[in-house]
Amino acid sequence: MKAIRTILPLLLALLCLPVQAEKKTSKKKVQEPAEVVDTVSIDTFSYYFGLANANGLREYLVQRMGIDTVYIEDFIRGFQYTELTASDKRAKARLAGVEIRQQLETQILPNANKQVNDSVNLLNKSLFMLGFQNSVRNTPQSISLDSTQMLVKKQLEYYTKVNNERKYGENKRAGEEFLRKNAKRDSVVTTKSGLQYKVLVKGTGAIPKPEDNVSVNYEGRLIDGTVFDSSYQRNRPATFPVNQVIKGWVEALTLMPVGSKWEVYVPQELGYAERDQGKIPPFSCLIFTVELLDIVK
Repeated sequence: MKAIRTILPLLLALLCLPVQAEKKTSKKKVQEPAEVVDTVSIDTFSYYFGLANANGLREYLVQRMGIDTVYIEDFIRGFQYTELTASDKRAKARLAGVEIRQQLETQILPNANKQVNDSVNLLNKSLFMLGFQNSVRNTPQSISLDSTQMLVKKQLEYYTKVNNERKYGENKRAGEEFLRKNAKRDSVVTTKSGLQYKVLVKGTGAIPKPEDNVSVNYEGRLIDGTVFDSSYQRNRPATFPVNQVIKGWVEALTLMPVGSKWEVYVPQELGYAERDQGKIPPFSCLIFTVELLDIVK
């Protein structure tokens, strides 16, 4: 049980009582009379040794494990028996049920409601609890467990998308408007995918393949000018496989000769789309200054 695993380190620590080691010396010791030590019988020692090692355990049970002092004798009863009776096992199962119910109500349900719609009470609590109980009971269902998990996964993805559209849809519209105007600027090239770029320095080296590793310096900005990442600020180029970055970068890098420096405009669908990246809100159009330094062999 969890409680037992928690207590054992405490008991082991208590058992490790310090023993004063005899210091070695190269000098010849002066003969001293043997110290007279009061001793007790092994039985008396055993009893007091038990007393010493339980020091602080009562407080631990009360303060850390939440055991009411009224039920200390029940703890002793469990301590005295190495095997649980049928009634003890029933009580153990009920206690586990109480603890898990508390976790569901204080953690799982609130987090699920927040993910569904930033709400604390949108989900049907009664039906959630019924489904949970029927799963534990192994009650036959009309669909398989795999199908159930897939349904929940897809539904949560749907809720996430709807919530992001509601909260961050303006980012998408602002990005689309920015790209529409940007496409009309001199020297801006728009590809079939919607990626846009402007050549600042024309390189003459090799062009990376998707499976290549590249070394680049870069700066990433939102369309309002906010810088969210920069290898220039770190004073250290970044090295990574071409095919392990966002789609917009993959496309741009496989068009750039080594030695090039471009300004790249990445539509949200070629960037992080609806994903929240902290400094990069969902549906953000991204602007990168990218300097391709080398193909790393």
